[in-house]
Amino acid sequence: MDAFWVILTGTLVAASSGILGCFLLLRKMSMIGDAISHAVLPGIFIAYWFAGSGASFFMLVMAAIFGILCTYLIELFTHKANLQNDAAIGLTFTLLFAIGVILVSAFADQIDLDQECILYGDILYVSLDTWEIAGFDIPRAPIILSGVLLIVLATLFIGYRGFFLTTFDPAYAVTIGISTVFWHYLLMGLVSLVTVVSFESVGAILVVAFLIGPAATAYLLTDDLLQMLFISVIVGFLSALGGYYLSVYLDGSTAGAMACVLGLIFSLSFFFSPKYGLISKRFRTVEDLEAELDLEKDLTAKSV
Repeated sequence: MDAFWVILTGTLVAASSGILGCFLLLRKMSMIGDAISHAVLPGIFIAYWFAGSGASFFMLVMAAIFGILCTYLIELFTHKANLQNDAAIGLTFTLLFAIGVILVSAFADQIDLDQECILYGDILYVSLDTWEIAGFDIPRAPIILSGVLLIVLATLFIGYRGFFLTTFDPAYAVTIGISTVFWHYLLMGLVSLVTVVSFESVGAILVVAFLIGPAATAYLLTDDLLQMLFISVIVGFLSALGGYYLSVYLDGSTAGAMACVLGLIFSLSFFFSPKYGLISKRFRTVEDLEAELDLEKDLTAKSV
């Protein structure tokens, strides 16, 4: 039964992260997700310091604030200081993460929070922390993560048009009155929410892997956004499932094993993706290439 809860927890984190990761990838903002996942540490510390618990709503609020602050500083350094985007990301998240590490190190004796828990999580122990529901002891992490996934799905369902237009054609979105700034910061807020809720269970490293890996794999397998979102969830599930049993076989880190399986799945897509795979391209016929070229010409003519 413990295996079920571990795999379910990993799958829920992977699903929420993978869905948001698709939009981050398409917006060329994947590393901002990495930055946010580290930059929220000061917010987590502040919440623990005042509330004394990681289960408080205050922690989510503080993490979201620092996630949005991270995004704002990146935009500020990029446009006001003329830094390249990657330099602004590196500067911002290392600064905020270092502040968080210093705070945790300095006050570790006064709060129940440490760096290893944040980095690696304790996914194998999710079944030990339970809530009693209808006479059954249900692990707390899957319940909370299910709620977060529902929030992500509901937001995406209601705001799909806004996310779609601001991702693929932000200039057109502005001309029809859609605020790109609002949807940008809404996405960053959701990333912050998923990150901080996932910290305790799977750690920052696996959250970063799930934000980027499933989306990158799905990107190689399809050109359709809805299919990409669905594939990213499937990839996340397979990574959680395979990673758990790999960790049992090797008697090693579960989070690390899940990330390794995810890397393996991406590698298979990289080599064998029907359209973009490195090996698949070598076996494509001239007729296939000509058919694709004709299709692209037809699409171009229709768009004109």
